Amino acid sequence: VGIVLAAGGYPESYNKGDTITGLEQTSGNTKVFHAGTTIKDGKVVTSGGRVLCVTATGATVKDAQQQAYAAVDKINFNGRYFRKDIAYRAIENQA
Repeated sequence: VGIVLAAGGYPESYNKGDTITGLEQTSGNTKVFHAGTTIKDGKVVTSGGRVLCVTATGATVKDAQQQAYAAVDKINFNGRYFRKDIAYRAIENQA
């Protein structure tokens, strides 16, 4: 399951240069893919509209979804937003 973290204002005008925190707190079956990021003064900062894709695997889709959202909760930057309905149809179809 993958959840895109976007910059506030995306797809219109959005901030760049906001510090991203919490990346080091993700672990386990999660992986974070960088899209709209760069390094400035030794810190990871936003540089695009679609900033990160937080992914997770699990024994079931529901397990992967829960792990992905738990990782999303650890990552922050100014104006961060994301969809809260990722993988719900897949979970319904497994039942």
